[in-house]
Amino acid sequence: MGPNHNLPVPRPQPERDGGALAGASKRLLASWQRSQEYGISAESNDPVWSGPADGDSLFYQCGQEVLTGLYQTLANEPLSLMLTDADGLVLNRLSGDTSLLRALDKVYLAPGFAFSEREAGTNGLGMALADRSPTLVRAEEHFSASLRTYTCAAVPVLDPLTGRLQGSVNITTWSKSSPELLLALAQSAASNTATLMLAKSGGHNPKAGPKGGVFRLQRGRLEPAAGTLRAMSPAWTQALDHAAAALAAARVVAAVGEPGSGRATLLGQAIRRARPASRILCAAAPAPQDVDAWLSLWTPELSKPDTAVIVENVDLLPAWAAQELSSRATAARSLGSATAPLLTWAMTAEELGGIPQPLAAMVETVVPVPALRERPADVMPLARYAARQTRMRDVDFTAAAEHALTSHAWPGNVDELFRTVHDAALRTEAIDVRHLPTALLGRAGPNLTRIEMVERDEIIRCLSRPGTTVAAAAAELGLSRATIYRRMARLGITMP
Repeated sequence: MGPNHNLPVPRPQPERDGGALAGASKRLLASWQRSQEYGISAESNDPVWSGPADGDSLFYQCGQEVLTGLYQTLANEPLSLMLTDADGLVLNRLSGDTSLLRALDKVYLAPGFAFSEREAGTNGLGMALADRSPTLVRAEEHFSASLRTYTCAAVPVLDPLTGRLQGSVNITTWSKSSPELLLALAQSAASNTATLMLAKSGGHNPKAGPKGGVFRLQRGRLEPAAGTLRAMSPAWTQALDHAAAALAAARVVAAVGEPGSGRATLLGQAIRRARPASRILCAAAPAPQDVDAWLSLWTPELSKPDTAVIVENVDLLPAWAAQELSSRATAARSLGSATAPLLTWAMTAEELGGIPQPLAAMVETVVPVPALRERPADVMPLARYAARQTRMRDVDFTAAAEHALTSHAWPGNVDELFRTVHDAALRTEAIDVRHLPTALLGRAGPNLTRIEMVERDEIIRCLSRPGTTVAAAAAELGLSRATIYRRMARLGITMP
């Protein structure tokens, strides 16, 4: 059974002893335990009516298109195809089996009703959303007896650009149908939905999923962002002071903010200040299928003295993993004293509401970390640090390059800035605008057509040459001076 072998197996019905749950997976056992804690009835299902669904989202439009095509090939099969949003609200339902539809209506598995674990207990779509993993729940595995007539397969759908959970594809049928085929169909539909979303979003590259990983933060000179602390803005130092004070008081801290804004770096610096003797382990949330190996890799370290842990992106963890991690961390922290804990614990997430229970219940102090665009004074100290890390010596920046860097909105935050400066520093010891991506010097790509982006890049290429004037660039491009100024304004080119 693995790490969860001591979890109490819920047994609301004596006849289930020795049945399906006797050999259940840790995910299923954890879901049943959460259902009990939510107070879900083991006999009847009473989901919440949330009203008609909003059909304007890209996820809904693409999912509806995919499921409609699948339905047309399966119209005579006893299947119900559904989309849900990220909260478990059923958005649509397609089926050619009227008897199945009538039966689903009786248990309210219909558009407008929410079927998350919190509302309906263990069920396919609820578990898929909670664990962010493909899920198959057979008839006898449902928490509520009213759902044990059905077998459900559900697969979460993530936004291919942001990685955020959008909802799920759910396929429900009678309990005797082939479950493996259901899950394969749901996985195919979810994959096709994400692919269609990417195609309709302008052809941008998809965001990479979580890869996990565990590493130890070394002291002083090798700590992320070391050497930039004194030059950082008041917005950063105030957040750092807040986190350090909370950690010194042995409180559990959550640093929340946009990905790439420096949340884990801030926590690392705060732990160094508050608990200088600690060894710091930083564990980044992995893909759902890798969680078992990830937990076994580093959680044995929790019981060692003077250990501090930063868990990155806990909002991406499956619910069962959050439950297991909370149990292990709480046990380790209980071995210390109120002022000298055995384990210092901190985590990062995009927002507090996204942290799964019971990890969220551990949080005692929330520290908002501002996005880089909200602290422009940090751009050049961080840029100089990134360049120095690349070439192992100081790198110069021209005034034009500084203007371009500090004027950019940095939607990818510090991570994007570091990649940009690293790429430029590999090519030169004096970074100028010609070494920077053209997107930093003009309007963002999504607002331009392909022809406009080519035009923008060509104008910037000419203007970026040392000593080139606007008039000289216009002559090279075969434009008048007035025309190139108009096009610079239309394309958002803001060169000093």
